[in-house]
Amino acid sequence: MNDEQTAAGEARAAKHAALADVVRLHIVDLLGDGDLSPGELRTTLGISSNLLAHHLNVLEAAGLVARSRSEADRRRSYVRLLPDPTVTRAPTVSAAERVVFVCTANSARSQLAAALWQQASSIPVASAGTHPASAVAAGAIATARRHRLAFTPATPSALTAAALDPRDLVITVCDSAHEELAGADQLHWSIPDPVPSGSDEAFDAAFEDLAHRVDDLAHRLQSA
Repeated sequence: MNDEQTAAGEARAAKHAALADVVRLHIVDLLGDGDLSPGELRTTLGISSNLLAHHLNVLEAAGLVARSRSEADRRRSYVRLLPDPTVTRAPTVSAAERVVFVCTANSARSQLAAALWQQASSIPVASAGTHPASAVAAGAIATARRHRLAFTPATPSALTAAALDPRDLVITVCDSAHEELAGADQLHWSIPDPVPSGSDEAFDAAFEDLAHRVDDLAHRLQSA
C-alpha cells in the first residue's frame, strides 16, 4: 500500500469513526437538505453548547461538515454538510406542491435557483425576495449564459406576492432572508451573495453551489 492509499484509508476511517455516534448521525441527518446554525441544531437536539461544539469539531475534523459566518448577523454561523457519496443521510423533506426560492433582492440567487430547478424537476417553482430589487442583476444573466442555463429573468417580486400554500417548500438561499423570516422557511442554503463583488468568480461559485444542491434535492423530492 502506497502513501496515497494509506492517506485515503485513514480519511475513510476518520469519517466512519466520526459517524459512530448517534448524536453525530442525527446532526448529519438534520443537515441532509439544508444548513443550520449551531443554535438551531442545539434547540432541535436538546444538548448543551459545549457538547454540540464537541460533536461539530469531530465532524469538521473528519471533513464531513463546514462552518461559515452569516452575511447578515455576523455573530451567527451556519453549518453545512459537505458533499460525500459515501455518507448516507435521512432527508428532512420528502414532498412539496411547489418549491419557492427566496433571497433578499430576488435579483440573482433565488432566480438562478428557480431556473435550475425548472431544468431538474417537474415540481412547479417560483422565486421571491424579502426586499425585491428593481431588476435582475446583470451578473446573474451573464452567469446563466456562461453555463448555458435557460433563464428568462423575471421582474423581482416580493414574497408577499407569492401566495404561499402550506404545501409549498420555501427555501431561503441567503442568510438575511433566512434570519428575517425566522422559521417561516423550511430549508436554508447559506450561499454568499455574488452581487456586491460582481465578479464572474463570485457568480460562478454561487451558481455551482446552487446547482449541486438543486440537483441533490430534485432527485429526492416528490410532488405533493
